[in-house]
Amino acid sequence: MTVTIDPTGSATSPAGYRAGAAYAGIKTYGAGKLDLGILVSDHPATAAGVFTRSRLHAATIDVSRERLEGGQGRAVVVNSGNANASTGERGLQDACRMAEIAATKTGLSTDAMFVNSTGVIGHHLPMDKIEAGIEAVELSANGGDDFARAILTTDLVPKHCSVRFGPYTLGGCAKGSGMIHPNMATMLAYLTTDAPIDREALQTALSEATDRSFNLITVDGDTSPSDTVLLFANGAAGGDAIMPGSEHYDAFREALDAVCIFLAKAIARDGEGATRLIEITVNGAASEADARRLVRDIGTSPLVKTAVHGADPNWGRVAGVIGRSEVAIVEEAVTIAVCGHRLFERTVPIPYEEAEVSRAMSGEEVTIEVSLGAGEASATGWTCDLTAEYIRINADYTT
Repeated sequence: MTVTIDPTGSATSPAGYRAGAAYAGIKTYGAGKLDLGILVSDHPATAAGVFTRSRLHAATIDVSRERLEGGQGRAVVVNSGNANASTGERGLQDACRMAEIAATKTGLSTDAMFVNSTGVIGHHLPMDKIEAGIEAVELSANGGDDFARAILTTDLVPKHCSVRFGPYTLGGCAKGSGMIHPNMATMLAYLTTDAPIDREALQTALSEATDRSFNLITVDGDTSPSDTVLLFANGAAGGDAIMPGSEHYDAFREALDAVCIFLAKAIARDGEGATRLIEITVNGAASEADARRLVRDIGTSPLVKTAVHGADPNWGRVAGVIGRSEVAIVEEAVTIAVCGHRLFERTVPIPYEEAEVSRAMSGEEVTIEVSLGAGEASATGWTCDLTAEYIRINADYTT
């Protein structure tokens, strides 16, 4: 199957989903910006989720994990500007209340409503604004774009798309720009499909797709207390339940991977202060774990990221990361290439035209490819360059 991503699609592209958003005044940076959204399935749905592993996670994570235990869920309410994290018992009560208000608004049971918050840590939710914002939300089948905008914090652009597979559609949106280094980024992602997916198959597919996408991006090496990926399957397009071995299962998995990777790359591309997307591929690793670890090590190196920002083909920065990493290597087999130019192999540098490689690194996307000669495993992940603008954004984030 050839997957064609529609970047204009959204979480409401599949049949049977509505969404909407409002500005409740929670997010103080930029009056008029949307900061509260609701996404709902008009039909009963199977749900799957992946959450942050942070031990100091947001109160909404506890609530959403509890909802997921039943494997059913039809909606999510999200606010941006306030993470409701490290807020104690009141934070948990506020998260439950937020879900309850949204459930009443949509005519659903409270157990069917997931809840997320993203933004500044350590502040209680302004529940009067939350309640007013929820009441102001107008749901529609065309509301996917507004929902994608409502979940943004320091993001510069909304991130959404859809794809067709067989008679079905899979859509989604995500947010994330800083505090991105998922371990399951501040990142949230919401995925929807009108295909009827078996619950166990849905969770397995989401967990594996997340590992190949959101868990292989990084902006700054810092994880968030709010990371959540939710996937709803409402079966509105009809047909028999999709499960391993069934007619559309492989196409579903391919479509899910494609959407997750598209959104993951969009997050890395929109990293705080970023000017370039960096794609890192590690080949010849002794294990997939080694390949993934080195991708993340290279992606979080300030020296690599600043070299890319300056279009400086200083491959020694990459070599330094390989050398300090704890992954297995065969030294005489290690190679390093940047933007398709082989710069190092067999323990020695390869002569190259510095100006030519620098020009290649000046584009919007830069590739770094490493081979370790230690096995057959590989992994690809994404990060962005490190700029002075990133420092400016985070030096006065709350002031």
